[in-house]
Amino acid sequence: MGRYDYFGYGPYVSVAQKKINAAKLAAKLTKKGEKLDPVSLAGTKLTTTFWGKSWNANLEQYRDFESRLPRGRSYLRHGAVIDLKVKDGSVEALVNGSSLYKVGIQIKPLGAGRWKDLKKECSGQITSLIGLLQGKLPAPVMEAVTREKSGLFPAPAEITFKCSCPDYAGICKHVAAVVYGIGARLDHKPELLFLLRGVDHLELIAEAGDAVAGQAGDGDTGVVFEDISGIFGIDLDDSSAPAATVSTISKRKIVKKTVAKKTAKKAEISTKPIAKQASPAIKKPTKKVAKKIAKKSKSVQQ
Repeated sequence: MGRYDYFGYGPYVSVAQKKINAAKLAAKLTKKGEKLDPVSLAGTKLTTTFWGKSWNANLEQYRDFESRLPRGRSYLRHGAVIDLKVKDGSVEALVNGSSLYKVGIQIKPLGAGRWKDLKKECSGQITSLIGLLQGKLPAPVMEAVTREKSGLFPAPAEITFKCSCPDYAGICKHVAAVVYGIGARLDHKPELLFLLRGVDHLELIAEAGDAVAGQAGDGDTGVVFEDISGIFGIDLDDSSAPAATVSTISKRKIVKKTVAKKTAKKAEISTKPIAKQASPAIKKPTKKVAKKIAKKSKSVQQ
């Protein structure tokens, strides 16, 4: 038979061997200086979070994709997607099959009017950036962002695919593996969905930030803006963050400094009266008093 059988199929390769082959190829490319970002699954599930599951569910509901996408599931589970990079409106990936294939996906940015409508519909309902990225959202917001064709997720007409393999199908198994790989990536970096659609996720909580900014210094605001970069790896520098977010953080810092200064002043003032009261007790006696004390001591001795 040789390498291929009568029907043109190659020899059977076990799942374990496929994973080993993919790992070897990734190691070889890394050694050559390639910076790879492979998609690896912790278990058998393709996705585990709201954003990852919603990405897959959105594309699977379209008839254009429902019969073609499943071809990529096993590829992803076998570790075939050895590199996947999400950029502004595009995805570039390397998939290990019978050869190494390059996959490119282009996604149209969300229309300005559609984004405006989404922000309006979600206005005042998202009060935490952490809650947004964890998918802990009120039911109306979840329904709005996942709505077919008018939500945040792309429709088939907004996506174009290309693969270097000889399969001329619109969605080959390598492309399908990358599509599911994007869902797996959103499990860990949900902010990438907003990057793909060309919108700023911070705008969804801007109005909530405005409401909170006026309360700065009045206690706990209930909205968490601090140390988010450490949790999610998002760069929240002053240039990209909304004014409300920056002002809230600034006011909190000012309040903390003011309280600290007042506490230090009170401590300093409270020690002064004690020093004044204690000082007369340690004064030296006058000469007259000293003479009288000396006479009395002599008379007592006699």
